[in-house]
Amino acid sequence: MALFAGSLTVLLSGSFLPRRRLWATRAIAAVALLVAAAPSIGALLRGSEIAFSGSFVADRATGVVRVVVVVAVALMLLVAADDVSGSAREAETYALLLLASTGVLVMSGARDLQVLLVGFLLASIPAYGLVGLERTRGAAEAAMKTYLLGALAGISLMLGTALLYGVSGETSYAALTRELGASPSGVLSAGAVLVVTALLFEAGAVPAHFWVPDAAQAAGVTAATFLTTVPKLGAVLALYRFVGVLPGTVAWPLLVGALAVLTMTLGNLAAYGQTDVRRLLGWSTVSQAGYLLVPVAVAGRSPLAQSSLLFYLGAYAVTNVGAFAVAASLPEHRGLSDYRGLARQRPWLAGALLVCLLGLVGTPPTAVFVGKLTTATAAWDGDQWWLTAAVVLNSLLSLYYYLRWIVPTFAIVPRSGRDLAGVVRTGRGPVVAALVAGAASVVVGVATGWVWPT
Repeated sequence: MALFAGSLTVLLSGSFLPRRRLWATRAIAAVALLVAAAPSIGALLRGSEIAFSGSFVADRATGVVRVVVVVAVALMLLVAADDVSGSAREAETYALLLLASTGVLVMSGARDLQVLLVGFLLASIPAYGLVGLERTRGAAEAAMKTYLLGALAGISLMLGTALLYGVSGETSYAALTRELGASPSGVLSAGAVLVVTALLFEAGAVPAHFWVPDAAQAAGVTAATFLTTVPKLGAVLALYRFVGVLPGTVAWPLLVGALAVLTMTLGNLAAYGQTDVRRLLGWSTVSQAGYLLVPVAVAGRSPLAQSSLLFYLGAYAVTNVGAFAVAASLPEHRGLSDYRGLARQRPWLAGALLVCLLGLVGTPPTAVFVGKLTTATAAWDGDQWWLTAAVVLNSLLSLYYYLRWIVPTFAIVPRSGRDLAGVVRTGRGPVVAALVAGAASVVVGVATGWVWPT
């Protein structure tokens, strides 16, 4: 409610403020995030609460996603301070960020297919606008591709809901858990596949992933950061909740597991040939969606499944925002070779990039390393050893294309070489976001590394 009210306030304020004062809308968005932070943290301290006739749950998982969304969007406001500050679409950017975040939070706590549909639409429709705000040919193409795939995903979700309602007479998860066991397996499987496919669009996973690299490359860097990070948080948790209501007559663990392996492998292989840093990060986020699907595949089979998923979601969100923040700090440098010698000119920025990229690989002592370790352990604990092997092999596979970015960054160049520091924008928002994200990744990774053995 705080995020939704904040988005409306930002939108109305931006309609009356002159362009030179649109910075005030960023302050309003920040206040909305602060207001939302208090109940988000409080939800983690309370037990599970069911609301709206059992259609929404505020439990530990919902609380974690709330906190991570608030932190991630707050870091994105730092990126936006340098990316869209003073532009004609500044207020609209903040309003769409808050609106889409609201939809993500609805998805994360949905316990009814109709509520899930509302959250899906509220999360996806503002995303189409975010992609197209850049007003370039590439952004228009990416927005159209995102819209078409999103529309198909929305239709898939509605059709899947209709099929499941048709065989059970219910849409709430509690009722579906009771009724679906006696439903015809063919219709049940079709409905489940349609719902899963729709959620995979929001997660940026196979087979609905095609929009991700285009959006990451062509959209504004603030929009790209958001689209590759926040929707995953709600979509993967929503998928985790949904598969929990499916009976054993549907082979959903095999389906989700196979999609996880396909997603992480395809994302890594496609990233190999990329030279644009943001498109590389786009394919990287596709592969990360595959890792996030692994705990979903062992939901109910391993006590580590939900905990590993929630930790990985938080670790990935902060790390991915940090990597995009570095790209935002050097907006004119889009190629991998353009980062040559960055370590000499901006050692702290290069260090943050190193931490974030090695974090995405899963290198200790970063937070994503702990996330991958717990995820692989959950798969092993759930008797899915092939998923554990896929996580390890794909992590090694991803090292190559991250090194293609790291090596030129730390290459030794003569002092007469091009001074990268000269093109870093005056605003320090993205630099601060990158440093905060990098530090958080290491601190959380080290702290949880001490706890993990126990």
